Amino acid sequence: MYIWKPINTLNYQMKIYALLLLVFFLTSCQVTETIYLNEDGTGKIETVSLRDEHSYMQLAGENYSKEEIFRDTTYVFEDLIAKHSETFSRLPAFEKAIFQKFATVKVHIKKSSFEKEFRTTITQNFNKIEEVADLYKTEEYADDIENNYALVAEEHYYSVNYAFDGSLFKRIVKITDAVELKKQQDKIEGYKTQVSKFKITQPYLLKYHFPRKIKSVSNSNAKISEDRKSLELQFLIADCLVNPESTNLEVVLE
Repeated sequence: MYIWKPINTLNYQMKIYALLLLVFFLTSCQVTETIYLNEDGTGKIETVSLRDEHSYMQLAGENYSKEEIFRDTTYVFEDLIAKHSETFSRLPAFEKAIFQKFATVKVHIKKSSFEKEFRTTITQNFNKIEEVADLYKTEEYADDIENNYALVAEEHYYSVNYAFDGSLFKRIVKITDAVELKKQQDKIEGYKTQVSKFKITQPYLLKYHFPRKIKSVSNSNAKISEDRKSLELQFLIADCLVNPESTNLEVVLE
């Protein structure tokens, strides 16, 4: 039996508060998801979240110049598992399996109010793309490991997975909690109203590179490169959070 030890109530409340503010801060963020896919199915995926300083400055107002933050950290997820092995050993099998999928994920976080650079880069090399973890949950899961939070307390409402059979690539987004989706949609609409008077940048860009020429793409807004071996597809972050499945994609290779 898995016994979850009591957590620090204040820390937990702060965690939930941070999650509630996530959408607000994402309105001043740029996210790029890049995949390099090789002929044999191996490859690399990288997500980069970068705070857009012009957008954030409008939202932060006079507090922008008062920031005093510096953090430059790099870690591999499996090192967190090893560091907190006692906690990890007590987890139920299904939670261990989830965390193990993140084992090879590497994270670099830089937050510098002096250089005005707030960037999080998450990467994972893979032997087949089906092995890729849901990278957008990496930092929360790292926090769970470090603080012994239960995964069931997370407020995730969709999952992101990938598939490749040699000629067909799929980005597969599924709603996992319809009730939570509705809650988040209501929150996001409220946030959008609050920031509507600002000129903010919030692009969410997919950049995919393939070993052969692209024959067709399911989303007509995708921009295919001249050599037809890569594509770019841009959304707005808030729109993606309201309708995650809109980022589903199928790419057929020649």
